[in-house]
Amino acid sequence: MVVVALTGGIATGKTTVARMFAEQGALVIDLDRLSRLVVEPHKPAWKEVVAAFGPTVVRQDGSLDRSRLARIIFRDPAKRKRLEQIVHPRVLEEYEKRLKEILDKGAEHVVIVDIPLLMEVGMQDDFEKVIVVYIPVESQLKRLIEREGLSEEEARAWLNSQISIEEKVALADFVIDNTGSIERTRRQVRRIYKTLRMLGREEGR
Repeated sequence: MVVVALTGGIATGKTTVARMFAEQGALVIDLDRLSRLVVEPHKPAWKEVVAAFGPTVVRQDGSLDRSRLARIIFRDPAKRKRLEQIVHPRVLEEYEKRLKEILDKGAEHVVIVDIPLLMEVGMQDDFEKVIVVYIPVESQLKRLIEREGLSEEEARAWLNSQISIEEKVALADFVIDNTGSIERTRRQVRRIYKTLRMLGREEGR
């Protein structure tokens, strides 16, 4: 078994790439999905977020308004830190629980951990390999504006709160260039998956 981190900048297409790895047979643990799970309505983390940021961050259905939260925390580093203090420990707890369940089964697998803020939280050394999904900064900016409905200023503030994509690429073991067609990206995923499978077999000898 080999446990690998998948990361990149926001809006680079990590979710799509993770799905492609799953299609190849990898087991995927999505920390962004876990971050949504731990703040579901009326869970302890949800209550802490509402207490810290007020009822305006809650939608009519009770879920957190992630876009509104993003606007708040990227204007105020102290508030961003507070949100991280509430959410990150619970996400890591859920991640460790899921990884243990996989490891306890003892099967031969490539485990892909989709972790957007891998390098920001200093976890890159916890994994055997690191894969970075890349697109140019201006493409990130355009996707982020369209996806989140942010102004250019807000989108740039969001990007600037993370380590730059160029720095992440420099620290990667594998880079997936996601600027071309879906099929081009899929070919890169297949090639890397094959390498990771071989690595897992070598370590299992």
